[in-house]
Amino acid sequence: MSWKGRKVLVTGAGGFIGSHLAERLVERGARVRALVKYNSLGSWGWLDGSPLKGDMEVVLGDVRERDALKKAFRGVDTVFHLAALIGIPYSYETPQSYLRTNVEGTLNVLQLALESGSRVVHTSTSEVYGTARAVPIREDHPLQAQSPYAASKIAADKLVEAFHLSFGLQVTTVRPFNTYGPRQSARAVIPAVVAQALAGKVIRLGNLTPTRDLNFVSDTVEGFLLAARNPRAVGKTFNLGTGREVSIGDLARKVLDIMELSRRIAVTAERRRVKGSEVERLCSDAGFARRLLGWKPVVSLDEGLRRTVAWIKRNKDLYRPDIYAV
Repeated sequence: MSWKGRKVLVTGAGGFIGSHLAERLVERGARVRALVKYNSLGSWGWLDGSPLKGDMEVVLGDVRERDALKKAFRGVDTVFHLAALIGIPYSYETPQSYLRTNVEGTLNVLQLALESGSRVVHTSTSEVYGTARAVPIREDHPLQAQSPYAASKIAADKLVEAFHLSFGLQVTTVRPFNTYGPRQSARAVIPAVVAQALAGKVIRLGNLTPTRDLNFVSDTVEGFLLAARNPRAVGKTFNLGTGREVSIGDLARKVLDIMELSRRIAVTAERRRVKGSEVERLCSDAGFARRLLGWKPVVSLDEGLRRTVAWIKRNKDLYRPDIYAV
């Protein structure tokens, strides 16, 4: 289905996944309005260096401020809602800020979408499942908030569900498992490993035994696009993952093998999650997305890691490996 000429809004367009999504939409011919959080530096996040930023309408705003968002919704056909606070360790320190951005911000987006008649594709996270009770994890797996961040995203997901059931708003929830790739911040394990490996002889990590299901960013973006254009996806939630899990320790060693480097991996107390908060196992069942949307991941973990390592090497000055990014 063609995106040519479609007017779309991407909230959180300056972020990791949001910037890739905004670029892909431009490439598909959509008229992209990119919402970027205002800051005093005038930065557009990752869109600053995008060769396609001139083909987007970049709007400064904040999803927490409903009145300031109104103009961003004018004439919009589809809203991709990605704006969120995502750092799990930081959510222990400032849970209220996560509620304001992730819950109140989502409420504002839903209310404005209802007024404007826009369809919404909402971004969830595999963290809402907590540690897997059954593997692979299907969309009907129980939700368990093991961090304030996860709690805020569960609340946002339920608001989306409520607006669909109560008001008939056309919404689809996309639940990516651990997306990685170029532009990801050092809060995530792969950039943390690569940046530290380039800078020194020791890789400092938290727990090494938890497993994650890693999905390359271009595959995640394709899932968003397929969910947005399929009328049968309205009111549904879709996992996006590979169905394969890897432990943090094995992942770090795989990254080092790809980099052809020998480094010592050290576990540090600073990087450990709060007891009871660590999600020990994540492994997706994305069969629903495959059957209904025709979605499947195409980039292997090894290939995705090679692309990510190459990008971080070219942009290593953007990372501070001596600082634990929360």
